[in-house]
Amino acid sequence: MTRIIEELDAQQSARAFSDRDAFALDVLVGLSETRKTLPSKYMYDDEGSRLFEQITRLPEYYLTDCELDTLQRHRDRIADYAPRAPFHVIEFGAGSLRKPGILIDRFVERGLDFEYVPVDISREAMESLAGDLERRYPEVAMRGLVSDYLTGIHWLTGNTRRRSFVLFLGSNIGNFNRAQATLFLRKLWNGLSDGDVVLIGFDLRKDIELLLAAYNDSQGVTKQFNLNLMRRINRELGGHFNLDAFRHFATYDVISGAMESYLVSQGEQDVYIEAVERSFSFHAWEPIHTEYSYKYLESDIDLLAQTTGFRVKEHLYDSKGYFVDSLWEVHKTDAPGSPDQPSARRSGT
Repeated sequence: MTRIIEELDAQQSARAFSDRDAFALDVLVGLSETRKTLPSKYMYDDEGSRLFEQITRLPEYYLTDCELDTLQRHRDRIADYAPRAPFHVIEFGAGSLRKPGILIDRFVERGLDFEYVPVDISREAMESLAGDLERRYPEVAMRGLVSDYLTGIHWLTGNTRRRSFVLFLGSNIGNFNRAQATLFLRKLWNGLSDGDVVLIGFDLRKDIELLLAAYNDSQGVTKQFNLNLMRRINRELGGHFNLDAFRHFATYDVISGAMESYLVSQGEQDVYIEAVERSFSFHAWEPIHTEYSYKYLESDIDLLAQTTGFRVKEHLYDSKGYFVDSLWEVHKTDAPGSPDQPSARRSGT
């Protein structure tokens, strides 16, 4: 089958900065704040992606197994929502086929007419995924979009007439705070057509000890994943971080429902970064915030869908009730936030 990779980022966007310039600017702004921050998106270079894949296989990190369980348990139900007309299976992120493969298997078995469309900013990850798909599903056509998610959606829907079935798995929505999640999902809604479907993963609020263990694993892989952000700054921006002078710390905010990750300076120090020609001072035990991972109540999910223009069709749970893949449908005849949207069905609780 045809394998196409469209590099939208280069074709569709007129960039004022190179990737390195954008990285340097984000680091400069984040470390200049009173409460220092580093954007979590920069964790996912090749080494960071390798470490995260290792995290997903740790015994403490329940999320991946729970979502795999959810997809296995409800694969037939999910396939029931797939369009009968030709459609795109759009996946945000070009990771492994462990999760989407469960649904691709079912779509192929049902003889559905679809094209697999992963969207990711990494061309290397896209090419690796294309090779995996060729080996496992030679009959499935793929159009990989090297782009940010929303640019990819708008380009695809503007250039084809197929329906869309979007996969936003892995609780990646949890990396946005509530305002960011609302903005992102509203933009996604704008880029889709009436009746299109989104399958979106949410990690649910649960026992706090389970959450803390998942982000402070006994093997220290999450620590290395977090510190890899400093390794990347050192390598790509000429940073002079001493990784031994910082420690990984993850905690849970019971009010916001977010797991929060930090790199904490273990002493007074100054760090020079060549790319921005500046030193940054750190007090002893001063934190740098690196990542949020928000956990949801079912009522949070319903409200988020309602306020962004989607209608929740069904909540699909794993066997432990830790995780939910929620099926949403785009409704453009109802105003977002209209009160007449029906409650979602619950499956697998």
